[in-house]
Amino acid sequence: MSVPTVTLQSGDELPLVGVGTWDIDGDTVKDAVRAGLDAGYTHVDTAEGYHNEAEIGDALAEYERDDLWLTSKVLPKNLTYDSLIESCEASLEKLGTDYLDLYLVHWPNPAVSIRETMDAMAHLHEEGLVKNVGVSNFSAYQLSAAQHVSDVPIAVNQIEYHPWFQRDDLVEYCRETDVALEAAAPLARTEVFGDDVVQDLAEKYDKSPAQIVLKWAIEDDVAVLPKSSSPEHVRQNLELFDWELDGADHARLTERDRNHPVYDHPARDWDGDVYGIHQ
Repeated sequence: MSVPTVTLQSGDELPLVGVGTWDIDGDTVKDAVRAGLDAGYTHVDTAEGYHNEAEIGDALAEYERDDLWLTSKVLPKNLTYDSLIESCEASLEKLGTDYLDLYLVHWPNPAVSIRETMDAMAHLHEEGLVKNVGVSNFSAYQLSAAQHVSDVPIAVNQIEYHPWFQRDDLVEYCRETDVALEAAAPLARTEVFGDDVVQDLAEKYDKSPAQIVLKWAIEDDVAVLPKSSSPEHVRQNLELFDWELDGADHARLTERDRNHPVYDHPARDWDGDVYGIHQ
């Protein structure tokens, strides 16, 4: 199976569907990654903060590295110059690879200079450790600031995005500045499965609710990173390319926006292990 791609500013091709690995570890994440790669995925998304890079590295060792697209992310507590480089090197070691196809700032950290962060990202890019750099969970304002000081193009913004949380202004800014969009939690952590329109379309097309929601996103060239601990569901989440939503049905899903995030809320645990900002 050939998964469609979007072209990044570097010219690299980002597969539109990837194996999401948030909140799964141990043998579960190994089985999910293997199921995905055996089914035809080439794109695996992880993060320093997921605490599963070593297990994913074990699974990836069974496959040809050059055939894969591998993304990881640096925790916001590690966005100073030296800490970011150390984090990337640690991720590479755990994943058993010499380079990442994409490395993201997992969350913006207002206590660390974005210039310092992007300088470290540029260094990793220059050294060949990272082919593309990007950000995650950045607003248009934060992304604009990062672009202003970055010596390397910001290729991707990975954001919470699904039918209930469509973020039109942010999406428009990313498209205007040639930043590819990736949908974290593209299924709203299964919350949208109970949506009346999703249920109706799943019955109409004889597809799962997950397939309906993922198809809607990729038809708008948004890369999706569905996470599942079930190898069967991992495989199903890739069965998207031999059917289409008709225009009216796609529009019905677009009309479901209710500005409802499942994880990207304003409140933060600034003292915790993610940010480490102490008074």
